Amino acid sequence: MISLAGRDILHAWGKFVFTGIGLGLLIGVTLTMAGVYRGMVDDGRVLLDSSGADLWVVQKDTLGPYAESSSVPDDLWRSIRTMPGVAQAVNITYLTMQVRHGGKDVRSMVVGITAGEAGDPGWPPHLVAGRQITRGHYEAVADLATGLRLGDLLNIRRNHYTVVGLTRRMVSSSGDPMVFIPLRDAQEAQFLKDNDAILMQRRRTEANPAFNRPGVPGLLDAVVASQTSNGYVNAVLVRILPEFTPQQVAEPIRRWKRLTVYDRAQMEDILVGKLIATSARQIGMFLVILALVSAAIVAFIIYTLTMDKIREIAVLKLIGTRNRTIAAMILQQALVLGVIGFVVGKITATFAAPLFPKYVLLVPFDSIAGFAAVLAICVLASIVAIRVALKVDPAEAIG
Repeated sequence: MISLAGRDILHAWGKFVFTGIGLGLLIGVTLTMAGVYRGMVDDGRVLLDSSGADLWVVQKDTLGPYAESSSVPDDLWRSIRTMPGVAQAVNITYLTMQVRHGGKDVRSMVVGITAGEAGDPGWPPHLVAGRQITRGHYEAVADLATGLRLGDLLNIRRNHYTVVGLTRRMVSSSGDPMVFIPLRDAQEAQFLKDNDAILMQRRRTEANPAFNRPGVPGLLDAVVASQTSNGYVNAVLVRILPEFTPQQVAEPIRRWKRLTVYDRAQMEDILVGKLIATSARQIGMFLVILALVSAAIVAFIIYTLTMDKIREIAVLKLIGTRNRTIAAMILQQALVLGVIGFVVGKITATFAAPLFPKYVLLVPFDSIAGFAAVLAICVLASIVAIRVALKVDPAEAIG
């Protein structure tokens, strides 16, 4: 029967090849979408790994600094540094924005890092070219995905920055490449208002009678200074001593500093379970739709091939061929179609993945699971054709 199925496939090889290519493109899209989800999860984990932190101290009752906005005083790190079990505590800011370079806008996550050295929390752990930031202002380290090169000038708000180093796979949870700049510059970009906004704020404050008390000199200037200051950061990254656990260090900070503290597992749950949960559900719906479409295509082509050889099936029954043998022939054709489609889909996904703007991570497990799913879909899709074949009357062979 294997020979019989093979002969029938060779007889209608055109339908098999073109249907297999079409099915393969659908399977390729399915594998790519699964890779997009895997890439989103990997982006979140890379973001946490690159931070080099064991704990994230953020504004109370927020999911910051990645899933929600968070704002804490920039002198908070000093008191956290004195807490038991804390080895390092550094400020960090994150700001997703458009960075201008050569007349083009590049969507990036701008990261403000404190003075230090490679290996400190928040710093890019490795460079592929150039050097780390050594000056307090106007230097930047950029990810290769930004398209920037060493020596390029980029605009962030009102200031110009020179790219002195390049890194790779330093991205936000949404896949935006990172640009690292000194903390003070990042605070200015995120919190400090522009000149027009400061002028309008001063005029509004001057018009407020509560701040124009004749007996309190300097009150107006103090109020304006407080309204335009930038003494905040998004989070404090904490690295703990080896002999302490994250829970032992986090609990005193929550109790005495009245702040929210997340460890690595909690932050990963926020990024994967909350931040990309909606995208994951959308991808899951598309995968279900693509699976149904693939099943419909396989069922249609196998049904068509079966109907085309109704007379031949009747002849087989007339000469005593068992129903199980006929069913096996149809099932083998469906499985061959699935194998052709999977091979085409896997090749398509492998070559198309690097062309996507988002990171696509193709893992072997997804390929194995996808192959098993394709074979299962082909088996189910062949049931209709098998039932039609088994109902064929042998008398049709001589009708």
